[in-house]
Amino acid sequence: MIKSGFILDRYLLRQFYPIFFVAITMFVFIILLIDLFSNLVRYLNNDVPVFTMLKISFLFIPKSVSYAMPISLLFAAAYTLGDLYSRNELTTVFTSGIPFWRFSFSLIIVGIAASIFSFFLDDIVVIPTLKTKNDLSRKALKQIAATGNNDIVIKARNDCLIYSVDYIDYENLLLNGISIIERSEDGRFVSEVRASSAEWNGNYWEFQNAYIYQYEDNILRIKPMPYDASYIEPPEMFMRNAVNIKELPAKQAGILVDDLRVSGLPYFAAQADYYHRYSFSTTSFIVMILSVSMGGRFRKNILLMSLFTSLSIAVVYYITEMLSMTMAGLNYIHPAIGAWFPIILFIVIGIILIRSAKT
Repeated sequence: MIKSGFILDRYLLRQFYPIFFVAITMFVFIILLIDLFSNLVRYLNNDVPVFTMLKISFLFIPKSVSYAMPISLLFAAAYTLGDLYSRNELTTVFTSGIPFWRFSFSLIIVGIAASIFSFFLDDIVVIPTLKTKNDLSRKALKQIAATGNNDIVIKARNDCLIYSVDYIDYENLLLNGISIIERSEDGRFVSEVRASSAEWNGNYWEFQNAYIYQYEDNILRIKPMPYDASYIEPPEMFMRNAVNIKELPAKQAGILVDDLRVSGLPYFAAQADYYHRYSFSTTSFIVMILSVSMGGRFRKNILLMSLFTSLSIAVVYYITEMLSMTMAGLNYIHPAIGAWFPIILFIVIGIILIRSAKT
């Protein structure tokens, strides 16, 4: 029985993989064409060379693979099972006493492996290539990226220090137009430092033309600021406004979320994106459960019905995910719920459908 199960696993995978590779090639090609034609007019208006357009499209291939993998798995599994059913091969399997879930178990394993692969693909390949693609696209279209290096306000040391910076020079690690308010733990004013600029020396900020405001004998007095090496907040704290969390690996994205939380800045959207990094990678596993649950439901027009069903489920899933992530970003629901609710919902739906599947 065990040996026959492994034989069926190999047979099912041999039927599945060719369809999957054809499907993912087709969907990647479609996604690349959509991205190219959606920007083609702007490319032509800005006289972007053909080689640059091709390079931008080439850099978008990893992200296209990431987008196409779940729907390709869904289509390939649904089509494979439907094709086996139309040829009465599933009926033969069922009459041999092998449960449908056991026959389809190898596809579930493929979904788990694809989810793990998707996470590392996104973290190692997709993120850096997508960032390079976006930078090259902005340069080609003569767009200025929002750097977020103006009017920066951060909180540090449990909100006891509030930095206000007019402008930061990221390359030279210079702060310009600085105001630093220090408060006691109960929120009372302690002092305010104002300086024209400050330079990071590797350990702390060195202020230029700095003055400090402090109360002395109940009178607010101003005097030149003495040497002080206690302002040790690293430059990375001021750079967060220029960072797009979607362009960071998972580890750095987690650090950014913690940094935003500690600094008292809005972090809900960033935290939702961070959780989404993990939840999105499980999409391949989810779609395999859904495709198995549809196995044997189509006996006619298998190609058309598999494609239609795959696209329909993908649309519903991504709309649910988009709504959930939007609510999490607006802090209507917890970021973890926003990222994982669609996953849990569609797992439950898949399990219910599997229980009602033909066997």
